[in-house]
Amino acid sequence: MYWQEVCEHPSLKDLPFKIELDEVGKIIMSPLKVYHSFYQAKLSAFLYKYLENGEALVECAIHTQKGTKVADVAWAFNERFSIIRNEVECSVAPEICIEVFSESNTQKEMREKRQLYFDNGAVEFWLCDQQGKLSFYNKEGELKNSLLAPDFPRKIK
Repeated sequence: MYWQEVCEHPSLKDLPFKIELDEVGKIIMSPLKVYHSFYQAKLSAFLYKYLENGEALVECAIHTQKGTKVADVAWAFNERFSIIRNEVECSVAPEICIEVFSESNTQKEMREKRQLYFDNGAVEFWLCDQQGKLSFYNKEGELKNSLLAPDFPRKIK
């Protein structure tokens, strides 16, 4: 299955799950809890507070070498946003891709997503744990703070 088909399929609309595709087009669904939505909203609002000249994206579909992955929150600066704005899935990853760690996630899965986003053009990957603590990464590894948004809080309350 292709992402366009997922988006247009009537039986897949309004599901209470996050949907992604693996490298062979198999649908992967993950249930979400309230805290997950809460952190997505807070992260999105904070992105606008600490960054300029771009757009926050929630549930951002990104084409990767291993299928369509969906970043919980992302930030695309204006130049990149103009490229991906009208796409079904991002042909190039937004500069910042953020995942909110859920009970259904594994550390291995997050490491793989981080690498897939970097391989497709992301500059930073942020991981928000279940208590709201943020970890920041670039291609070289973990960072003390985001280099793109250095004043961004390390914990969402």
